[in-house]
Amino acid sequence: MSQTSVLIVDDISTTREDIKRLLYFEEDIKVIGEASDGEEAIRAVEALRPDVVLMDINMPGMDGIAASEAITSRVPETAVVIISIQKESEYLRKAMAAGARDYLVKPFTSSDLAETIRRVGRTQKQQILQLRAPAPKEAPQTTAPANRMLVVFSSKGGVGKTTLACNLAVSLARETRQNVALVDLNLQSGNVALMLNILPQGTIAELVQEEDRGEISLVDNYLYPHLSGLKVLPAPLKPEQAEVVAVKDIEAILKLLKGNYAYIVVDTAPAFNDLTLSALDLADDILLIFTPDLPALKCAKTDLEVLERLNQASKVKAVLNKSTLGNGISLAEIKQSLGVTPLAILPQAEKMVLASVNRGHPFVLTHPGSVIAQRIKELAENFMPAAMGKRIKGRQKRFFFLSKLL
Repeated sequence: MSQTSVLIVDDISTTREDIKRLLYFEEDIKVIGEASDGEEAIRAVEALRPDVVLMDINMPGMDGIAASEAITSRVPETAVVIISIQKESEYLRKAMAAGARDYLVKPFTSSDLAETIRRVGRTQKQQILQLRAPAPKEAPQTTAPANRMLVVFSSKGGVGKTTLACNLAVSLARETRQNVALVDLNLQSGNVALMLNILPQGTIAELVQEEDRGEISLVDNYLYPHLSGLKVLPAPLKPEQAEVVAVKDIEAILKLLKGNYAYIVVDTAPAFNDLTLSALDLADDILLIFTPDLPALKCAKTDLEVLERLNQASKVKAVLNKSTLGNGISLAEIKQSLGVTPLAILPQAEKMVLASVNRGHPFVLTHPGSVIAQRIKELAENFMPAAMGKRIKGRQKRFFFLSKLL
């Protein structure tokens, strides 16, 4: 049985003993060391290389936040879980900004502690393996940031919009090594954090209530780091929290991100609501995703016509998802009906995609050699600096609209 190794850091010896007792019967978790302050913790991590550090926040000398930042920088294969009696969102933001993978409020149960260690340790190991994979042989030039906003949209649910947004954002972060932000603008039912195995405490709903939300340093505190290098701004945890988010807030946040990040990928709600319209207006590119079935194509045609009326048609890049050869509507029929050639065609890969979603691990990392992952990578390359300013020959054409509806 593979064990997850743990280092406990707390200035109170009885607390360290209590935590060890909570983990005593967990056969797959092994406590390999202890530390009583931040500096001792750093030395212990460098010597022992644990999978997970349980780090108290409030300690004399170097506190848990400073120690966590040093550990995640020096020993990136070790994940930090902050443990604290503090429930305030300010502490959570500081912890996440320091690179912590999770935050547990004392007191916690043995099952809560063990499951957190397992989840964080498992995710850390799997993603580190992917990040250690060889870099692309022909890495794109990244001397100048693109400052490009890509909005993924469809007015129909179930076409793979969020899956595309997550994997595209991870691919951009992985391939360019630049700063990439992913914003979940599906405020009532967004699943970006879930698909990336991120457990947010603070979200966009809390961000818009901050007095200094116009400062990039504050916005960065609400962006959760993913080991691909991507940073994620999650949707609210509860649907009713969407009510506090106004269009002007979204516009300000997106403009701020666009001024400070090379790429911003926005996942939207499946509707032309005010927030979506605001994002579409600010977008450099609109990725309209659809599947090869009649209801999805009807929605795609309507979406294209609405975007034409909104003077946004020149931004649109069509993405055909769940494509199968010889089944359903053909590519030629799709081109004729919609009047557009898809920029990307993603094959049907239901089993792999479902496993990726359920585990919170993007398939561009777990299955980089798969056809669908390669197609996502090719799609991402269209928005990298080397491709800017030139037409992707044979893969893109201007949109025109046919009078005949599906």
